[in-house]
Amino acid sequence: QDQLQQKIICPGPVTCLTASPNGLYILAGVAESIYLWEVSNGNLLAILNRHYQDLTCLCFTDDSSHFLSGAKDCLALVWNLYNVLQAEPSQIPDPRHVWSRHSLPITDLCCGFGGPLARAATASLDQTAKLWEISSGELLLSVLFDVGIMAVTLDLSEYHMFCGGMDGSIFQVDLCAWPVQRDRTFQTERENGKVFKGHRNQVTCLSVSTDGSLLLSGSHDETVRLWDIQSKQCLKTMNHKGPVTNAFIVLAPANMFNPDGKPSVPLPKFSRHLHGTESSDEPGTEGVTLRLGLHQQEPGQSYLEKAEKMYSQMYSTREKNLVGDQEHLTIQVSELEEEVSNLRKINKDLFDFSTRIITKPAK
Repeated sequence: QDQLQQKIICPGPVTCLTASPNGLYILAGVAESIYLWEVSNGNLLAILNRHYQDLTCLCFTDDSSHFLSGAKDCLALVWNLYNVLQAEPSQIPDPRHVWSRHSLPITDLCCGFGGPLARAATASLDQTAKLWEISSGELLLSVLFDVGIMAVTLDLSEYHMFCGGMDGSIFQVDLCAWPVQRDRTFQTERENGKVFKGHRNQVTCLSVSTDGSLLLSGSHDETVRLWDIQSKQCLKTMNHKGPVTNAFIVLAPANMFNPDGKPSVPLPKFSRHLHGTESSDEPGTEGVTLRLGLHQQEPGQSYLEKAEKMYSQMYSTREKNLVGDQEHLTIQVSELEEEVSNLRKINKDLFDFSTRIITKPAK
């Protein structure tokens, strides 16, 4: 059996967890708070308290510039990671958008591709799944079902949205259907060939393959199923010994099948206190810390002052070099002019000599 490399104790029971695609940050939902850690050193960078009830889901955009949070308070929040990192420890940054169009707890979030221009989908127990635009915060689509929605995902081309219901059904919503309607009702009896049937209990997670041909689903019926999207047929069923809470499709890392492949750098323990307060007194936190936008508390020159001083030194050195270069260039020009005059004299002598030989009368 694989051995657990390290146990990281969090401030409380974790209800949702996600990592940024660039691998630099970890987000965790603990009660109604969002905890943000830096992976490289384990520092706790921020604690966000803008939800009123327990967190249920978290997700990043594909470029790691924004992240979304959903909770039982029916709110979905969009956060700018840069603003969160630059905020003062005593202040709670404001989310970029607050989506409050759901009337019951949010159960799942999904973010498409495009960074801050991407579209995001939310699922809720109010029997709706909604599609949003992150850049403007506008609601693009709301689909009403006859059951509560527990999971939602988008295919890579964002042509379909897949929603998992509490009754075990999986619904396929065409995002490019005509005519375009912002509020739509999904009627199972009329939507022929757009329902995956096989699970006997609520669907908890959904994931689509990169080529858009396969759908993976997990359920509380203790099974994970792999579906062919085109035919809606179940290709494989994997049984578990308990309810499945999460399952997803990922590209296999290059060294995944290498038996000798091991992490080169061990994961540090995650701090339980905000970075810059209690965490600074803990042993083993030495290293270089860079917090952009924050003024240094200790006396001395700030970063801008040091940069300005360094620039002035570089500029003065450059001026000296330019003066020295001009003197050196003047000497070089005089030497080249003298060499050109010598070459001209030699050329004239050769011309005169050749002329005398050619014009010399024959005896």
